[in-house]
Amino acid sequence: MNRSPYEEFPHIKTSEVTLRKIVETDLDRLFEIYSNENLFQHSPVMLKKNKETVKNMIGHFERDFNKRKGVFLGISQSDSPESIVGVAEMFDYHSDVNMITIGYRLHEQFWGQGIATITVNAMTDYLFNRVGVNRIQAFVLPENIKSQNVLQRNKFTQEGIVREGHIWKGKGVVDLVMYSLLKSDTTK
Repeated sequence: MNRSPYEEFPHIKTSEVTLRKIVETDLDRLFEIYSNENLFQHSPVMLKKNKETVKNMIGHFERDFNKRKGVFLGISQSDSPESIVGVAEMFDYHSDVNMITIGYRLHEQFWGQGIATITVNAMTDYLFNRVGVNRIQAFVLPENIKSQNVLQRNKFTQEGIVREGHIWKGKGVVDLVMYSLLKSDTTK
């Protein structure tokens, strides 16, 4: 079963988190996330200081899905699905290799509660078992130990460091630690 992650917009629900479409009513929380400097120390995305810019991003999320460029999902706790606590991303899908890259960021108020670990687990389960992806990868700045721990708790393998191999907005050329998880890793 190999299908594109762009065939249907995902709605991923576990007992703890729901990953869902980001809608206009999420604007205030989304702005809190995208305007918080602490959340973007380790991110290739630039901080947003204008609420109107963030409002436009909501439409861009839909456009990027339709153009098969990426999937942006609001992360919410399942007991309050109307309020997002973060953003999960699935992007750079390569059908020839059957792999995709993931990313995630949480509102600072929700750090250290296991939500990122649960979110990554929900994304990998969806991508392996509903979409049929074979390889999921993530790139992390070497100093972002917390994000590396999230990936390791989800059984991702550190493949190595891509030295001066990526340009991240606001940082220039950076080293990135590459992590991956194969479908076969989940059956061991």
